[in-house]
Amino acid sequence: MIKIITTMMLLILSFSTLAHSDEKHADKDKQAIIDIIAGIKYGWENGDGTPFRKTFLDFKGARYIENGGQNPGLDSLVSHHVEPEKGAMEYMVLDFNDIEVHIEGSDKSFAWAVADTRFKAKLKKSGRELDKSGYQTFLFRKIDSEWKVVHSHSSGRDYRPKKAHKH
Repeated sequence: MIKIITTMMLLILSFSTLAHSDEKHADKDKQAIIDIIAGIKYGWENGDGTPFRKTFLDFKGARYIENGGQNPGLDSLVSHHVEPEKGAMEYMVLDFNDIEVHIEGSDKSFAWAVADTRFKAKLKKSGRELDKSGYQTFLFRKIDSEWKVVHSHSSGRDYRPKKAHKH
């Protein structure tokens, strides 16, 4: 009887260790994705294509959607938007908030993230100030143990603060 109880306890302990290990691994993956999103923020704000070239998967058919426009491929996104847009603005602030990361698939090799966005900038040419809010979606694939963005889609509109409710 003692052998059976000991065996059962060892099995329970090993299963709980595996479950804890899976949670730890999922937390590590989620943090890696949040770090990629932080790099994307840095890249946009600084007109630096490096984080995009490092973390986006460039493949035939890749499309990255930005507020109704689409960039066919990584080079289009970086060369036609990320790098030149910084030069057209006196300042640019991009915030990703309330980031939700979801990891899926039996092999945990697919993930998607959704974030609230806020974008503020001032155009050099006209002096016009932009204040937009919206949402960003990223799709990720794990390739050789590294997460890569395979698609992104953002949408935004003029920022409208929520009005306080009167009671």
